Amino acid sequence: MIRAPFLSSRLQGFGTTVFAEMSALAVATGAINLGQGFPDEPGPAEVLDVARAAIGTGHDQYPPGPGLPELRTAIAEHQLRFRGLSYDPDVEVLVTAGATEALTAALLALLDPGDEVVLFEPMYDCYAAAVAMAGGVPRPVPLRPPPPGDAGPWTFDEAELRAAVTPHARLLLLNTPHNPTGKVFTGAELALLAEVATTADLLVLTDEVYEHLVFGGAEHVSIATLPGMRQRTLVVSSGGKTFNTTGWKIGWVCAPAPLVSAVRTAKQFLTYVNGGPFQPAIAVGLRLPDAYFTGIARDLERKRDLLVAGLAAAGLPVVSPQATYFATVDVRPVQLDGDGWAFCRSLPERAGVVAIPTVVFYEPADADLGRHLVRFAFCKTDDVLAEAAQRLGRMR
Repeated sequence: MIRAPFLSSRLQGFGTTVFAEMSALAVATGAINLGQGFPDEPGPAEVLDVARAAIGTGHDQYPPGPGLPELRTAIAEHQLRFRGLSYDPDVEVLVTAGATEALTAALLALLDPGDEVVLFEPMYDCYAAAVAMAGGVPRPVPLRPPPPGDAGPWTFDEAELRAAVTPHARLLLLNTPHNPTGKVFTGAELALLAEVATTADLLVLTDEVYEHLVFGGAEHVSIATLPGMRQRTLVVSSGGKTFNTTGWKIGWVCAPAPLVSAVRTAKQFLTYVNGGPFQPAIAVGLRLPDAYFTGIARDLERKRDLLVAGLAAAGLPVVSPQATYFATVDVRPVQLDGDGWAFCRSLPERAGVVAIPTVVFYEPADADLGRHLVRFAFCKTDDVLAEAAQRLGRMR
């Protein structure tokens, strides 16, 4: 590996994100961008109107360090309503600049140099970078897709999980619903993870930003709800995916007060505070009726089915996701060398579509596991998905 000048050793190997590269490729070629996971439809009017009204008021100035009290209260109410978890909004809820800051601040606050983090791969790309910035060491456990033609979920091997937990392990980082695979961890899997974490006395940092975007046949359960897990678990989520406001960057962490205090110590020296006019808007969103949350999942499931049908018709075998914005395909039937990177770089010319090579979500040592996989986003309008499916069907 060629060393990047000036960059610290901790961040060598972390260049420009794949999302920036592929989004730039979409703009340069006029291709449909099914790479980066952002919706192209506005969020609910009830939420947007509150943000508009807040601009030009005192909300333009610094909000309180932990977040607006009304938002922290709404987050606590939301956790109780949907997860049955009770948190004190004054000391057990912290508002952050999106879930990414919540996760990064938690890792910076909780890890000492050399501490190990057990996590599943493929993994969202910020995880490895945040662990590196904190001086930690990732210990990935592979998730494996079902065999071609099998409609089953991604799975992991219990022996590989237990082998990843060494005496240096400090924390389990769990993402469910999972990006990029769309997997929703089952009750039995969560029970196993809870037993492993308890036995090894691990903290658990759980990324649940897709908590409401779960499709029929699957159910999201927070590991913090399992017996004995609340006291060792930090639950992270955000409003971006739930309310189509990914640019607002309003996230949060819920945990016992000592853990929240530790995370706040790191967070206050990152962004300090953020998103003043957006915080009251997300508070309103979290209090929307149940019909809103079931409706967004149902609509996204329909979009998933549109894209999955188009991908399958184009000769790309799909692992149909149980949740999130993303579907994974095996490119080997149309890319004989199985090189997902080469497929994605040529796809704008071949079909006028941009996607993301899944290999970027693996540690370099495990790249072969994801070399042939590619991720497509379906959080787009029906017209965009239909046009993308037609283009993929004409792929050269």
